[in-house]
This record gives sequence, structure tokens and C-alpha cells, in this order.
Amino acid sequence: MDVSFLGGPQPQRGVGVVAPFDFALDRELWRWVPDHVSLHLTRTPYVPVEVGLDLARLVSEHETLDNAVRALSEVAPEVVAYACASGSFVGGVAGERAMCAAMRLAGEVPSLTTSGALLDALCEIGARRIAVVTPYTRSVTDALEEYLGEAGVTVTGRAYLGLTRHIWKVPYRDVVDMARQAVVGAADALFISCTNLPTYDVIPQLEAELRLPVLSANQVTVWAALRAIGAHAIGPYQALLDPAARSGPAGMGPGSGPIGMGPAPAGMRPGPEAALAGPPAAETDPGEGREGEDLGGGLPPPV
Repeated sequence: MDVSFLGGPQPQRGVGVVAPFDFALDRELWRWVPDHVSLHLTRTPYVPVEVGLDLARLVSEHETLDNAVRALSEVAPEVVAYACASGSFVGGVAGERAMCAAMRLAGEVPSLTTSGALLDALCEIGARRIAVVTPYTRSVTDALEEYLGEAGVTVTGRAYLGLTRHIWKVPYRDVVDMARQAVVGAADALFISCTNLPTYDVIPQLEAELRLPVLSANQVTVWAALRAIGAHAIGPYQALLDPAARSGPAGMGPGSGPIGMGPAPAGMRPGPEAALAGPPAAETDPGEGREGEDLGGGLPPPV
């Protein structure tokens, strides 16, 4: 049968993704991606360290990023995204900027990180006071709050699981329970951290229940990467992706601006770092506990 009339496959636009070695949610990333875009994933080398501050530093070292981005360069992505929240906030705002600069230098292509994408997403929806949900230990959750504080974002409430491994196994019900605990006081949005935590299907449910925009690590990563190449993320009724959703059932609040909060904080998403900063020195994290230890959310470990 002659199939020459088909003309071959349609041209694909490529997004390179650098993920930690334990990342298990490739399929979740793809769910936000339109058909004409391909994700090209690579992983950082395995290290025998549990999830915590030390691992976050190891998987975000500039040498590791350099090797990963150079490997991706072979398939010529239009943008490279570092898909790890903790790895990109552990060094603070300056550390995140330096990571982007290191990736740009290695691949000569626009580059971004999950934590930088989060700040861009908060600017997009006009949020400056947020609730935070994480699967992390207390020390890693503290580091996220410090990163947000540097960027002018206030954490109004938080919940966390205290996990050090197998985060991708956390069920949606635990994410929902944490969200209900974290959203206290006057929050403009909810952020669910960790690219290894499943969130895709739970975002619309939480937005409708909490009447707040809900952002997740994987969502903001894909949204920012696609925006960088002039494409749009797809997803069911999510405030970040659909401006109409911000005034729909999610009830994003009265007033002017994306969610009635006025201009974004002046400190969010400053310009690129002039020089590359080295990785921060390792430190002991006394707040970390055993797998499943309940340090903040009052939730049982996943089974």
C-alpha cells in the first residue's frame, strides 16, 4: 500500500527536561503537553541518598546540569527545564538564577527551573500570599519557605508529610487532606511542591473546593517551558492555564488584576545572574526523620 500521501510525521518542537534520578512521573508531565511538542527527558546520575537537603544539592550541582544539558543538546530542544523543585530552591534565589545560567551556558538554549517557573506562575496569577503543601521533611519545607520569602512571597500556612523516599506513591487523597490543612488565613493561591508528587487530576478538584488557584511543581514547569517556545499547556479547568477559570467555579476573588491582588511583588523573578555561583556547602539537617514520619501534616504514610 502506498502511504506516500501521508507526507511523513508532522514536525515536532522539543522541550528538554532534566529530572532527578528518582523521578517517576514522566507520564504526568506529558499530560500537559500538546500533540505538536515532544518532551526529551534525561536523568541525573544515581546517588545513594534519601530525599532531603543533601540530595537536593547533589542533583543540582552545576557539573551534573552541564552533563545533562549537553546530552539533551543532541536532540536540539528549544528550551531546557530542570524539573525538580527542591533542587532548584535549595540554593535560594541566587542559586536558582545560577542554575539557569549554567544550563544556558552548557546548551546555548533558554533554560528554566521548577522553582523559577513557580515565581513566574505566581506573577502570572498575581499571588503574593500562598499556602504550601509538600511531601518533604520539615527541613526541606523550611528551605522552600525561605526561598519564597526571598522572592517576596509569604507562606500563610503549610502541611508536609516528612517523606524521604517513594514520594510518587503518595495518593491523591493525602494531597487533598494536606491542602485542606494548609489553606488557612488569607491565601491567594495554593502551591503543591515536588515534581515527584502526583497532582494532575487533583488540581481542578482543589480549585473548585478551595476557591483558589492551585499550582503544582510539574504544572508550572511544563507551563513555563511551553510558554518559552510560544506554546500553551493543556489541562482541565486550571486557573494558571485558563484565565477564564480564575473567575469561574474556582472563585478567585473580586477586584482587578488576575485574582484581584494588584501587581506582583517587586522582588519576584529578578534579572539573570551575572556570574555562576558554586553549589552551597552541605549542612546537617536535624529536622529530617524516618520515612513516613509525620512532622507537620498529621497524615499517615502511603502504603
